[in-house]
Formats: sequence, structure tokens, C-alpha cells
Amino acid sequence: MPSFICSLLRYASRNRYNNPSVMSPLVKTYVPFATKLTKKLDSNQKYEECVKTLNTLQSNAQTLEKTRLTRDKLAPLHVPNMVKWASRVGITLDDIDRLKVIHVSGTKGKGSTCAYCESILRHQGFKTGFFSSPHLVEVRERFQVNGQPLSREKFVTYFWDVFNKLEATKEQNNDSMPAYFAFLTLMAYNIFLKEQTDVAIIEVGIGGEYDSTNLVRKPVVCGVTSLGMDHVSILGNTIEKIAWQKAGIFKPGVPAFTSPQCPEALKVLHERAEEKGCHLEVAPHFASYERPGEKFKLGIAGHMQKVNASLALQLTRTWMKTQGVLKDEVVNEVAVNGHGDIGVAKSFPFNQTLINGLVECKWLGRNQTIKKNRLTYYLDGAHTLESIQQCVDWFQKHSKREADSISGKVIKILLFNTTGDRDVTQLLRPLMSCGFDGAVFCPNISYTTSSSADITNMTVSSETQLQKCQHNMETWKILSLSKRKYGEIEEVTEDDSQSGTCSSSLKNGVHTNTENNCLNGTSSLKKSKLTENCNNSNLSTGHVDYSQSHDNVDQSKQNSYTASSSSCTDSQGLGTPKQLGTNCDNFFVNFSCIYDALLWASHGRDQNLKDPCNLPAQIHGADHVQVLVTGSIHLVGGVLGIVSDDYN
Repeated sequence: MPSFICSLLRYASRNRYNNPSVMSPLVKTYVPFATKLTKKLDSNQKYEECVKTLNTLQSNAQTLEKTRLTRDKLAPLHVPNMVKWASRVGITLDDIDRLKVIHVSGTKGKGSTCAYCESILRHQGFKTGFFSSPHLVEVRERFQVNGQPLSREKFVTYFWDVFNKLEATKEQNNDSMPAYFAFLTLMAYNIFLKEQTDVAIIEVGIGGEYDSTNLVRKPVVCGVTSLGMDHVSILGNTIEKIAWQKAGIFKPGVPAFTSPQCPEALKVLHERAEEKGCHLEVAPHFASYERPGEKFKLGIAGHMQKVNASLALQLTRTWMKTQGVLKDEVVNEVAVNGHGDIGVAKSFPFNQTLINGLVECKWLGRNQTIKKNRLTYYLDGAHTLESIQQCVDWFQKHSKREADSISGKVIKILLFNTTGDRDVTQLLRPLMSCGFDGAVFCPNISYTTSSSADITNMTVSSETQLQKCQHNMETWKILSLSKRKYGEIEEVTEDDSQSGTCSSSLKNGVHTNTENNCLNGTSSLKKSKLTENCNNSNLSTGHVDYSQSHDNVDQSKQNSYTASSSSCTDSQGLGTPKQLGTNCDNFFVNFSCIYDALLWASHGRDQNLKDPCNLPAQIHGADHVQVLVTGSIHLVGGVLGIVSDDYN
């Protein structure tokens, strides 16, 4: 309890007899307030303790590196282990079958598709449960009941219910405890059973065949969203291998739907459906559902959302038909799409309740816009080539529309990070077309000195994250100089965009590299390009580290932005403050955490941030700043936790 309230209550207690007419109202006013505040503080503390305990189930970076070699051998054990852990918690497979699961895998749009499913069924009057990953700001967001994240109080209750049961049976089970995501999956099934939801909408974590969510034997319906190249070190380095993994959620006799796929992926999905004994159809074009005069705007922005919404419509309609609450009203007859025997699913007419479910669907961090005074954040957690391209289309359309409505100078800033084995050159190249005035790079670390347990990531070291971030900036530097010199972006190889010590290879047309090997440095090709273009490029680079406690932002504003001169060809050491040039048209700069990056990118336009000094002149003179945050959903979550009023 805050000390001033404690003092006031002590004073009131001592003087209640001396001046009861004055003190009695004070006691009546502040005692309930203090009690309520104490309960809230106690609840928050208990929640933080839970999350810290949960984080002990994360494997650290060294352990993960050791297990990479045995990953393929261990993968088939994931689901059997989940069954054993569920049994120790008191959950049987029959219990999970009673949840009436909608199970969704895919590369892009899994979360959006599940969000549409949840909103549609909730608007139809069903009590919904929705398990998603990853979370943006707080881990409890992964569990939604009736469209609302699980409260901190309920999270604490359900967490200890599962954790204590597993801990109590650990000794007789070879000290076996589930890892982080597996534990959360068990917790999700337990929550939805205890909350007695009508439906459980389950988003796959990674892959499908060996995913922790795949212990469900009899889902009501399964869906596969758009497929692409992602998590290649785990799922395989071809689209066929990835499709094989994603189709692992298919079950005998359970209807399945897929978004339109490339022929290679669709062929594998069809083969797996036949192997599993299930009927597979392709979700139709979204326009086939609409009747004249019934146009409406989906709740999630972006043209790809029509693809996700169509899949969700098929999944929810099939689910409702199996519950005996829906008649089969058909508009279009099934049509063969030319890929084997897979047909296009039937479309159907909308009613107002269905439209409300689509229109009122919300999914934070995907094509999301946050408007503030002379500042707009554009947030999209795109992290594959296809999703980055969609993000570029969305950002260009909406940022131009906004800029056209503003009288004065508008500048565009990119805030970017990517993780894992993703090809950063491939992801950054489409973003060059946006015409950014500056680019900011930082790891998925919210603050340099303190951080919420919810966003603690022990699976990768902070050093590795900073090295990856430096590599991202160096890649952007080369792409920028190449575009300026040649008028177009040259083909940049991995060897160009990372040091000679960073191993990379090309397998089946997919770049792969080991994150731990991505170190700072400038290759000979980079140096020659940078030296040749430095005087004429109007590009400036630097690394800035405010090195400050964010509990005292005012002091950091005065003292943290120390600087020294830097040239284009300087080696940018992490942790070394650098001053940006003042005669440059474009900038790219590297920061140690999200908060510092936002200070630079927003230039104090955000009330949740403070105004740093020594910023480029053109940012000082801008009437409006547009900041695109993309490349990693974890980066987007970190930004939301800092700038969104919902979390502050």
C-alpha cells in the first residue's frame, strides 16, 4: 500500500475521537480505496510471480543449441509426451474431444483466421475459447474467453492449478516437465474445460504434425491458412516439406479446408488428406459470398484478410452445421479447381449477425494503426516474404492517404527487426519501395535496464539479438546505397550483407544462416561500395545507446544522448554512442532496445515517450511522422506495450 495512504489512515485512526466529524468521512472515503488498491497491487504481484515461474520452463540459448542436432529424432515424441503431461494434470483425450475444437495451422494468417472464427461464433451466441501464440504484451493474452483475454486473477488460479499438479508428479516421471509452449497448451485446454466453453479455437504453434496442440484426436474441423517459407530449420527447406508438416493436423473423418495454395503445396495437402482419410476443400473467393448492396469492411485491415475471412467462414459454418444449428444454404455449386480432385467449397449468403462477426473482429498487431498528435504508428507483425509484400501494399496505401490529407512535411520512418533463420535481405528488399526517410533497427528488447517478465525471452541471448540487429542494419545500408547508385536494388547475397564469419548456404532456393554466427563487421564488397558512395550518398549510420534507466526518463533525456562524430565507413560498435550526420537525406541507426528506438523514430510526438535531443534536422522540421513497425510480431508487441494507451 502506498506510504501516503498508510500515513493518512494512521492519522485518521489516532484522531477519530478528537474530531469525528472530519475524520469519519476521510476513513469512509479512503479505506475502501486503499483496500481496492492493495488488492490490485497484490494481484499484480501474484501475476508477475506466475510469469517468472513460467519463464523457468523456457530453454536457454545454450540448451537449444545443443538440442538442434537431435531435434528431428525428438519431434515424434512431442505429442505422446503431451498426452502424458495432460494425464498428470487430470485431462484425458476424451475431455479434449468434448471441447469441440477448430484446429488451424498455416504460415500466414493463422491468428487472423482464428480471430475471425472466434468473433463469428461469439456473435452467433456461443461461448468461445481461443488459444493463440505468441502474445504481444502479456502472456495471458494467449487465452481468450468470449473475446476477452484471461484476467490476471484467473491466470494465477489456472497457472498454479496446472503447474502444481505437474510439479507434484515430477519425481515419479523422471523429473519431466513440459517446455514453455507445451505448458501453455495444457493450460489452454484446462482453462476451456473449466470455463465450459462451447468451442475451443486452437492456433497451431509451429508446423502441425508434431506441434503441442496436436494431441486433439477429434476436432470438429481443421483449416490450413496460406503457406510460405518460414521456420525452415524446423519444418524443412521446401514448400512441400512445410505443407507436409502443416497437414499433420488432419484427422480421419474430420472435414478440412485450406486457403488457396501454390500447386506444389496443394498437391501435398491433398495427398496428406487422402492418407489421413479426411475430405479437403479450398475456401472460395471472398467475393462469391457477397450479394449486391452488401459490401462491408472487414475488422482487420489488409487485402489478404479476405482470404483469411473466407477460410474462417468455411470453418465456422461447418462447425455450426455439426452442432445442428444451421441449415445448408448453398449459393454456388462445388467446382473443381484443376489441382487433383480438390474442389472449391460452397459459398453461402450472409446474414447481419455473420457480418457483425466479420466487421467487429479485432486482432492487434496486424495491419494496425495508432494515431497520435502529429505521429502515426503503422504496426504489422509480417515476417515472411509474402506477408512483408502485403504489409508494403497496406502501408503505402494508407500512409499515402494520410499524407495527402496533411498540409506540411510528412516523413516516413521504418522500425525493423527479424529473428531466427529468416533471410533478412529478402525481407528488407520489398520495404525499399516505401521511400523511407530513415530506418531504425533494434532487438526485441523493450528496455535496456528492466523488462516485464511477460516479454522475457531466454531462448536467445541478448548478445545474439544485438548482433542480428547490427546485421539487419548493414543489410539495409547496402540495399540503400545500391538503389541510390544504380536506380534499382542490386542482387545482394548473404555474403554481402554479413561478415565473412557468418555462415550461409542456399538450399532449394532458400537462404539459411545460423543466427549465432551473424557477427558485426563489414565485408570487402560492402566497404568498397560504402567508400565509393559515402560522399555522395547522403546516407548516415550510427549506433545509439541511451544506456539509461527508463524509470527516470527525464534524467535520461538530459544525459543519455552523448555523441561523437561518425563517418559512413566507421565500424559501428554496439554500445558505442554515435552522432548522426546533419547533412543527410536518409538515415539508418541501430539501438539497443525498443524504447530508445521509439524515442528516435517518434521525436517526442508520443506522450508515452520523452523528446530526445540531437535528432536529424529533417525530423525536427516535419509536420507529421509516420512510423512503420514490422519484421517481427515480438517487436510489434514490444512497441504496443510502450505506446498503446491500452497498456499504459
